[in-house]
Amino acid sequence: MQLTLEFGGGLELLCDSVKIHKVSVEPQNGAEMLTMKDLLTWVRTNLIKERPEMFMKGDTVRPGVLVLVNDCDWELSGQLNTTLEDKDVVVFISTLHGG
Repeated sequence: MQLTLEFGGGLELLCDSVKIHKVSVEPQNGAEMLTMKDLLTWVRTNLIKERPEMFMKGDTVRPGVLVLVNDCDWELSGQLNTTLEDKDVVVFISTLHGG
């Protein structure tokens, strides 16, 4: 499954300062569908290069990280249970900034 992942608000610094990633992710353990929970596990293992605790807490994103799936807040589509489809665009934006 081909996905576009975008990181902003400082989260790109955890991914070698690359904001946009075109990735291929397949469902795990014989599942037919890929969920956001599966994707987050994949991102932590394959994309996050340093300080994964700044991106995730437990099996979800940290408070203060906005997640959009095809420009829709994932809280409206089921959060970790959101089902992804080929060519989806998932955006992660940190809303926490120093000042």
